[in-house]
Amino acid sequence: MLKSRVALCAAALLFSITLTAQGANLKLVPGEYETEGGWGNLVLKQGKGGVLFFSIESVGANGHSCSVEGELHGGKATLEGSSEDEPCLVTLMPLAEGIEVQADSCRDYCGARAGFDGTYLPLPPACTAKAIAATRKTFKQLYDARKFTAARAKLEPLLTVCERSLDPWTDGWIRNDVAVTLHKLGDLAGCRAVLEPWVEEAERTDDELAQNLPPADAEMRAPIVRATRTNLRLCRKK
Repeated sequence: MLKSRVALCAAALLFSITLTAQGANLKLVPGEYETEGGWGNLVLKQGKGGVLFFSIESVGANGHSCSVEGELHGGKATLEGSSEDEPCLVTLMPLAEGIEVQADSCRDYCGARAGFDGTYLPLPPACTAKAIAATRKTFKQLYDARKFTAARAKLEPLLTVCERSLDPWTDGWIRNDVAVTLHKLGDLAGCRAVLEPWVEEAERTDDELAQNLPPADAEMRAPIVRATRTNLRLCRKK
């Protein structure tokens, strides 16, 4: 029994040492990162002498947001806070899957209902705001030219490639654009399937949405919900 316990303790210690060694080998890599659900965006840029610059933009409930940027030293940034004795401390820790951001005494950089602590994942090139805007522009050109198969092929992959990083509003509009394209192609089942994540909200009245969401969030979601209702009706017709 004693030997078994010693062996288990040794294995646990070895596992801990392995994790520590792996963590020590991880580095902050310049690039663009996004939280799951798209509420936070982090950009890391390489400066001279190995210095890294970061900027973070995030959105919370009711349209409240955060905006913070600075220079990192050893993965940490010390920014102006509410007082000299209480600066804003931002720490970026590299993880195997991305970057963990921690903030201490940084409320001055955020609205009352927003924050920027969290895990930020590498953003695929196709999923940056600029790339998505370009894809949607090309989609519209193809759709307006009645090239529905090509339009679908252009836009629909974003729902898979960018699934983790899409914010709700972008997700909703892309799904509705894909849905109307599938309707034009006669794929009514596919149309309904792509709208499935928005069905629950579409079944609520505008008053119910307003009661369950902060005012700014309800205002932004309402047009998507109305479009979803319309497209669901179209795709239920035989």
